[in-house]
Formats: sequence, C-alpha cells, structure tokens
Amino acid sequence: MPLGTLDRTPPPFFRQGTSALTKLVFFAALAFFLMVADARLHIAGPVREAIAFVLLPVQRALAVPVELVFGGADYLRGLEAARAAEREALQQLAGNADKLARAGALAAENNQLRALLELKPALSVRSQAAEVLYEAADPYSRKVVIDRGQAQGVAAGSPVVNQDGVLGQVTRVFALTSEVTLLVDKDAAIPVLNVRTQQRGAAFGVSGGMELRFTSANDDVRVGDELQTSGVDGVYPGGLPVAKVMSVERRSESGFARIRLAPSARGDGVRHVLVLEPLAAQLPPRPDPAPTTPEVAPRRGSGRK
Repeated sequence: MPLGTLDRTPPPFFRQGTSALTKLVFFAALAFFLMVADARLHIAGPVREAIAFVLLPVQRALAVPVELVFGGADYLRGLEAARAAEREALQQLAGNADKLARAGALAAENNQLRALLELKPALSVRSQAAEVLYEAADPYSRKVVIDRGQAQGVAAGSPVVNQDGVLGQVTRVFALTSEVTLLVDKDAAIPVLNVRTQQRGAAFGVSGGMELRFTSANDDVRVGDELQTSGVDGVYPGGLPVAKVMSVERRSESGFARIRLAPSARGDGVRHVLVLEPLAAQLPPRPDPAPTTPEVAPRRGSGRK
C-alpha cells in the first residue's frame, strides 16, 4: 500500500474537539456572566438554598462521627474536671468543718471568759446584702456603686465585705444607691493587725494593690503574714481579713520598710456584697474632754503691813 494512502487522523479516543483556549474563554465568560447576574438579579440564591437543603442530611450524616469524637473528648475532660472539683470541694469541706469546730470551741471559751471577767458580750454586727451596679466613671479611682442607700439605712463609713474579706467602705450615700471606695483606691486607708505578731499598723491603697506604711525597717514583718481588722477604730469589726504581705523591702537609707500587700478581697468581678453597720453606731459615745480652766496666779497684796 502506498504511504500516501495511509489514514493519519487520530483514532476516536484521542480526538480533541474544541481547543483548550476556546473552552477556557467560554467558561470564564460564563462564570463572569453568572457572577454579574447573581449580584444583580440574585438568581443563584434559590439554587444554593435548594442544593443546601438537599445536601443537609448528607452533611449531618458525615458530621456525626466528628461530633462523636470531639463530644466524647469534651465529656471525658469535663468528667475529669468534675471529679477534681469534687475532690477539692471535699477537702475544703473537711477543712471548713475543722475550722467550724474550732471556732465553736473558741466562741464558747470566749463567752466563758467574758462571763468570768464580767465583761459585756461581744457586739453583734448588723448587715444587709447589696448588689454592685457598676463601677464609678472616674478612671483614676477604684469605686463601685451598690443598690442600697439612705432608704435602706446605709450610713457613710459603713464597711463593705464579701466572702473573702474587706472590700472597702461607703464614702457617699444617696437616696437609693451608695458609693463604695475600695481598699485599693489611692485615697483608701484602713487600720490593720498582724495576726502573727499582734502588731498594729495602717494599710493604704496604691495602684494595683496596697502598702503597709509607717512600719519601721526593723519591725518583725514577714512575707505571708496575714493582716486583719483590729476592731479598735470604731468602724470595722475585728478579725476580718484585709490583706497578705507579698514583699518586704528594707531600705538602709530610710527608717521605714516598703511592704507590699495583696488584698484578700478582689474588687474585680464582684457582684454581691454585705454592708455592715459601723461599730460606732453601737458603741457608747465618747466622753467629751473636761474643760480646762486657766490657773489664775495670786496677786500680790499691796496693803499696809
């Protein structure tokens, strides 16, 4: 067979049809047309909704194994956290039971000693619950506003506490609300008592915490000492937690030590508090000092001898 008579066309399996460039231009134009039409006429919205509705059961079925894996892992983590919290709660409950038993014994012993010494019984502190409404608008102070005021019997100077200790003191009273200055405010101050040494001092608020000021550099103050209210200032009841010593810096060039404190009760995130009645409202009034009369020097007589 002559070579010129051979069929050189590709078999049907390898036939190209339309060129690749033509297909690219066609589908690019079609995609551009569909995007413009969907942006203007929103014609693809119902189609997408219909496809999503049809594929929803398939999507849910495919997501079940993934949800089972992640859900099982979350369940196991939550179960372990719940068990750890339960163990911690049981330990705290045991510790609180021991403290409660000791407190009951100390209270009975205190009552016996007071009866033996014929002292008056300890003052009972009246209190009322309050809720924190919002923080004060002043960015340079640490104050909160509570939903109790003159109508509920709140007085200026009333201590404000929560389950952790002293939060602050009522400084302004309105008809239905009151303003509470926290202990970490720069203008706040509170007399304290070192539980370990029974030494009194004064704690002041500073930026980010508190300081124990006017303490001699050679005083016995250690890191970890707990400070409580002394109860002799006529405002705060005794024995309320105030702060804990975090650092003690003894300066050789100064006669006072710089002592940083961590408040026992944090004001951030607190919602419910107790407003206590100042002790001065239950104590007898202080006697006025006796007036001093100036001594009159005797005059020398000028009579005749």
